[in-house]
Amino acid sequence: MENLTLIYVLSSLIGVLLIWNIFLQISVRKLGKNQRTLFKGKKGFDLESIVMENNIQIKELTGQTKDLYEKTSEIKAHSLKSIHKIGLLRFNPFREIGGDQSFSLALLDNDNNGAIISSLYSREGVRIYAKSIQKGQTVKYPLTEEEKKAIDIASIEKNNQIIKRRV
Repeated sequence: MENLTLIYVLSSLIGVLLIWNIFLQISVRKLGKNQRTLFKGKKGFDLESIVMENNIQIKELTGQTKDLYEKTSEIKAHSLKSIHKIGLLRFNPFREIGGDQSFSLALLDNDNNGAIISSLYSREGVRIYAKSIQKGQTVKYPLTEEEKKAIDIASIEKNNQIIKRRV
């Protein structure tokens, strides 16, 4: 009786192991099929050649990225020296002439260096003056109040927009 129970238990265990073995065989076949598909590829390339080709492309892109970073840094350095701060002030210097037909135009770089151009309109004609600006101040000639205000407008100007103000 004892032997019979042992035989049933062992038979059941062998059946479970047989079913488990069949399940594992099916899983291994599916994995093998997927692996062959992965290594074969659509055009017959194997995975190793694809990885090597991608590695070469990554190295090329890394070099190109470094070049672009250097060029961008160079462009940024040049742009800080270019005129990108603009302040425009229209005003009326003479009360007998109507309208704000005179103006002061400040053209500055990132360090507030550049030039200021002023135009004075009168009945007799138009006079235009230009002065060099360094660090927001003139070097040789004194600034008028309107020119100082135009420089202030350019200095606080944001997003490269021209700000117009009347006195």
